[in-house]
Amino acid sequence: MNLSDCHNVDDFRRLAKQRLPWPVFDYIDGAADDELTKARNTAAFNDVDLVPDVLAGVEHIDPSITIMGRRSALPLILSPTALQRIFHWQGERAIARAAEKFGLWFGISSLATVSIEEIGAMTAGPKLFQLYIHKDKGLNRSLIERCQAAKFDAIALTVDTIVSGKRERCARSGFTSPPRFTPSSALSYAAKPRWALDYLFREKFRLPNLDSHVDQGTGEPISIANYFNTMLDPAMDWKVAEQIRADWGGTFCLKGIMSAADARRAVAMGVDAIMISNHGGRQLDGSRAPFDALPEIVDAVGGQIEIISDGGVRRGTHVLKALAAGASCASGGRLYLYALAAAGQAGVERALALLKDEIERGMKLMGVKSVTELNRDRLRWR
Repeated sequence: MNLSDCHNVDDFRRLAKQRLPWPVFDYIDGAADDELTKARNTAAFNDVDLVPDVLAGVEHIDPSITIMGRRSALPLILSPTALQRIFHWQGERAIARAAEKFGLWFGISSLATVSIEEIGAMTAGPKLFQLYIHKDKGLNRSLIERCQAAKFDAIALTVDTIVSGKRERCARSGFTSPPRFTPSSALSYAAKPRWALDYLFREKFRLPNLDSHVDQGTGEPISIANYFNTMLDPAMDWKVAEQIRADWGGTFCLKGIMSAADARRAVAMGVDAIMISNHGGRQLDGSRAPFDALPEIVDAVGGQIEIISDGGVRRGTHVLKALAAGASCASGGRLYLYALAAAGQAGVERALALLKDEIERGMKLMGVKSVTELNRDRLRWR
């Protein structure tokens, strides 16, 4: 299978599985416990049908939106994801370049493998930083100050990682960041020589946004579960979030809101946006899918705050369904991570081109000239 054989996100997933050592693939593909929530994140879209209008004169359409103060060519954000240079040596650099080419928002993680400063200098496009709250308050302050200096457009404070979800695939494989070569895993890495050569002989793996404060930033192997459970601050509460917002002073988003009550609290706090997100099903298995939670949250706070439906997106029609249900836009991580792992920047650009085509074709078949025309009249729940 080659890049030219990829025609949808699932095709990129198959190619990524073909090219990655299985512990690395399972880190991207896996989720918490029985992975029920991960599966539901995408399956939720299948429970709703689109209702098209015809004879609408859709020769010219406009899929662009303004989100968090910046114009985006599509109603889609490339969500921040960690450890990208483990999946492909180009890592976050590939995502930044592809996002700029397509005029999209993208985010980088606190656990990014390229520095805040480099990403800030690479692109003038809209970008956000996903912030974890560490027990080390000096590290939190450093991350915020570095984002200010690098002129990031927004911070997304992740609020659903008080402790790590139980990611059983990673527990079985012994996956760490960076990968630790053990007798049980060595064969899987050796069986993918292209990946292994890139990992061993290209730029040394590190977490440059952490390495001035914690040992894990220098390349010492650690599991993600151990990182979350030992480094992150379980005392984080609304008061802490308010202080982080004040320290940042710019556009501020809460990532991980899943209830109407928390959405109302976010509005009262004065944040600019919320991401309805369950961390790709990687934290609380058995929680709702973002798309399932969307109508209730929109009914509670719609029009008072920007609402981003994060997770499960595999098709352009999923994006349209999210907008019709009341989201300001949609976002996702695996939709581009599989493509990155499969073929680097070329893979990400092909994936985005396919999603762009699906969104635009879906708009024409729905009979809408602008995504602002999408509303619940265009949906029927089964």
